Amino acid sequence: MSSVLIINPILYTSETNKIPRTDSIKDTMIYALCMGFVRNGHNVTLIAAQDYAPVREESYPFEVIFMRTVWHRIFMPRCFPYMPGLRSYLRRHREYDMVIASEIFAPWSYTAARVCPDKTIVWHELAAHNNMLHRIPSVIWYNTVARCLMRKVRVVPRSEAAAAFVRQFMRRVSDTVIDHGVNLEKLDTIFGREGTQETGVKTVLPEKKKQFAVVSQLIGRKRIDRIIEVFAEFVQKGYEEYKLYIIGSGEKEEQLRMLVQEKQLQDRIVFCGQMTHAQLLPVVAGSEALLVYTSKDNNMVSIVESIAVGTPVVTTSVPYNAAYIRREQLGIAEDDWTEEALIKIVEDNGLYRQNCLRYRRKLSNTFCAERFMDVRASSEGS
Repeated sequence: MSSVLIINPILYTSETNKIPRTDSIKDTMIYALCMGFVRNGHNVTLIAAQDYAPVREESYPFEVIFMRTVWHRIFMPRCFPYMPGLRSYLRRHREYDMVIASEIFAPWSYTAARVCPDKTIVWHELAAHNNMLHRIPSVIWYNTVARCLMRKVRVVPRSEAAAAFVRQFMRRVSDTVIDHGVNLEKLDTIFGREGTQETGVKTVLPEKKKQFAVVSQLIGRKRIDRIIEVFAEFVQKGYEEYKLYIIGSGEKEEQLRMLVQEKQLQDRIVFCGQMTHAQLLPVVAGSEALLVYTSKDNNMVSIVESIAVGTPVVTTSVPYNAAYIRREQLGIAEDDWTEEALIKIVEDNGLYRQNCLRYRRKLSNTFCAERFMDVRASSEGS
């Protein structure tokens, strides 16, 4: 059993500096990773920014510390929060065997790299320079701070694209790629299980229906408008019985509803609004594909969760998940996909679905935790 500290100040994405407050953090990616370590028998502590603390008090099976952030005009909590108490905390608490900090271009990762470099693993997602102030701070950071002052830490990329980018600046980049994990045990709770000890116990997923799902903020860069247009073309090709469920909310919702009316698809496209994981996952699991048309994203947790419930993905090549979607045939990853991609995913749905079910264990939070421990062991041996 090991003691693991995870430093991930930003728990969920906010498009503006006014961070929306949630009732719970239990649906976040980093919470799933923490639970992976817990289920593997390790002691875990999570440090997050106070700005992301839930509105309602809730209990966790591991320690969660919400630290105060300061100087918000410079260190904006939505993208670059600064927690002045982190350095003293790391100096006081030497009991951790491993410290996992998110991102190279981050003040909290720099602090961990300076205080406890031998224990620190930076879990890195970005595959390009941060756009803040025309990329100037990011370029300076990677070429000076990362290259010189963070050189002792081990870096674990979250995608092949992230690995290729960060290797330009740091030498100790692991060959092991660890994507965001999903809590398969939570899925079992939602969907139920069947079987016996002799025959094997497996998760019971819903039967596929003639439908697609979108799980996304309804904002410009997600290009939900393009998904609606392609779905309209798909329906006109003789697939009038199919439905599209759009799960999420955002500033473009009214415009998207008007587009649906323009396409006369009010009875085929359903706006579901915000849904909990317990509500949305059965919809995704019952769909023949998750649809993604984003123009800007990194690793998408919704893609991981879709594959984990046996639903293939039709996406642009923008998300970093696209690399293994292509490699493992977990769906279709191509830019500017059209109704032909939807026809193909429908016709070959059985094949894609079996590939997803075969691959799903590699996306579990417990498997991700195991791989971090393997990286730590290899670091100690090198």
